[in-house]
Amino acid sequence: MSMYDKILGHENIISQLKGAVANKRVNHAYIFNGEDGSGKTLVAKAFAEALLCEKGGEEGCGECHFCRQTLSENNPDLVWVRHEKPASIGVDDVRTQLVEDIQIKPYNGKYKVYIIDEAEKLTPQAQNAILKTIEEPPAYGVVIFLTNNDEVFLPTIISRCIILNFRPLRDNAIMEYLIKEYKIPEYEAKMCAAYSQGRIGKAVNLVNSGDFSKIKDEAVNLVKNVYNYDIADLIEAVKRVSEYKVSISDYIDIIQMWYRDVLLFKVTKDANNLIFSDEINAIRKAASRSSYEGIENIMRGCDIAKTRLKANVNFELAMELMLLNIKEN
Repeated sequence: MSMYDKILGHENIISQLKGAVANKRVNHAYIFNGEDGSGKTLVAKAFAEALLCEKGGEEGCGECHFCRQTLSENNPDLVWVRHEKPASIGVDDVRTQLVEDIQIKPYNGKYKVYIIDEAEKLTPQAQNAILKTIEEPPAYGVVIFLTNNDEVFLPTIISRCIILNFRPLRDNAIMEYLIKEYKIPEYEAKMCAAYSQGRIGKAVNLVNSGDFSKIKDEAVNLVKNVYNYDIADLIEAVKRVSEYKVSISDYIDIIQMWYRDVLLFKVTKDANNLIFSDEINAIRKAASRSSYEGIENIMRGCDIAKTRLKANVNFELAMELMLLNIKEN
């Protein structure tokens, strides 16, 4: 079985990559652009498997020695470019692992594949170091940039790459996949799918964390009581989240889902399409308490909190501002 068979969605991209291998028109550089958890890493692995498979078909066979090596990440012709500094991929990282390494011919087959994850972290100097390699690559070299933001690349890099954009998947598709693969109840699958916003990796991480119902209950408890709690109680409630295997950003996403339901109910007065349909009384109360503008302010405040946390702003300060914003609106 090929790795492609295990991927949900992205049919057009997979078809394009299969065609490139079948017609021997593989480009030397690709940018896979999509939000974290969108499936681009899985597709990159499947594409690498196809390029390195000893049978030479449009997709990997999944059974030969090279495919098994690719699956276990032990294939010497598949290089994952790592970086020591968490916030950036520097010129030394790419020089040793890519620019110099690509001069060595493949050990096994006709291709050597380099995957750069989090490629939005490449410094301009690192991009310039890679540029010469993708301008005059050896015939066997293929470089794949995985990124959640292709706007950071130098125009000279962009012009030499094929860009493939990974779109969000439909909630229904993710929901059906989770029920089939993970045997979880429909209600939980619906929640995870809505929460993932079209990113299958994000949904799977939540299911695998084993903390789904606890984190959901914590978030719902917070939004139901936000009007009665003082800030110290609210911060204490948020601190409890750190006990679970999900990030604070995921917790904020669940809060945003709640207010999306509040907004939807305020507009339609219909409980059927709500994610938190079992909390209809609390949703109804919240909808009557906030104006349309107030709910939009809350959603915006949640986005700002996530941005602040990514920028390493003090945790308590970022959360306090978000919670005050919810109380005020």
